[in-house]
Amino acid sequence: MGVLIVIPARHASTRFPGKPLVPLRGASGLACSLIRRTWNAATSAGGVDRVVVATDDDSIRAEAEGFGAEVLMTSPDCQNGTERCAEALDQLGGGYQIVVNLQGDAPLTPPWFVEELVAALKAHQTAEVATPVLRCSGRALDGFLEDRRAGRVGATTVVFNAENRALYFSKEVIPYTHQGYDPEASTPVFHHVGVYAYRPAALAAYPRWPVGPLERLEALEQLRFLEQGRPVLCVKVDGRGRPFWELNNPQDVPRIEAMLAELGIE
Repeated sequence: MGVLIVIPARHASTRFPGKPLVPLRGASGLACSLIRRTWNAATSAGGVDRVVVATDDDSIRAEAEGFGAEVLMTSPDCQNGTERCAEALDQLGGGYQIVVNLQGDAPLTPPWFVEELVAALKAHQTAEVATPVLRCSGRALDGFLEDRRAGRVGATTVVFNAENRALYFSKEVIPYTHQGYDPEASTPVFHHVGVYAYRPAALAAYPRWPVGPLERLEALEQLRFLEQGRPVLCVKVDGRGRPFWELNNPQDVPRIEAMLAELGIE
């Protein structure tokens, strides 16, 4: 088999308990749960052989099975989505060339983000893990800075080297830039899109590695790869004028609903 997408979803989120079940109104006012909208995003990507939801919560399982998703029940001891993906792959008995982690809070992920991510990992035979990065507009950067001024932990940013290997990921806005930008202007800040593509061997090894101090401080699972000296390939993707935001806090619900309306998504 080729490509597996796993959507890890847990109920006990520190910042937003029950987040996968939160209803999000679309363009016509119809409300669908976050997990259903993320499932729709996953199944719209081309070149994917299988999509599963991995959870430890019966209410999420019931919701997902209610709209026809395949669900795997995983351990409540999984510390993050990558560990949950590793357990899901183990339950399935392996057999996939690439495993994609499409986190359950990313309902606005365009299909080409996943398609380009998979293509990049296939093209870079020595890469073990890859993740998409999106250059911020002035408007998006202002939103990140507004969250930080308000004390909210929101989007993740990333800096990388000339070979597109990640140097660091942070919930702070990096790199620092003192100047302002017009809403549609490009900025030097890259938004880390919460999707990962792994080779199965790297994914299987991940749960055996200890949690390092940087992962613990930032609560960013991808830092475990960097702290183990494993490079993370950053794949630049183009939003094509489409707004993108992740649901991290309750304050993100109206933002995402406004974007669904703008995109005409029911």
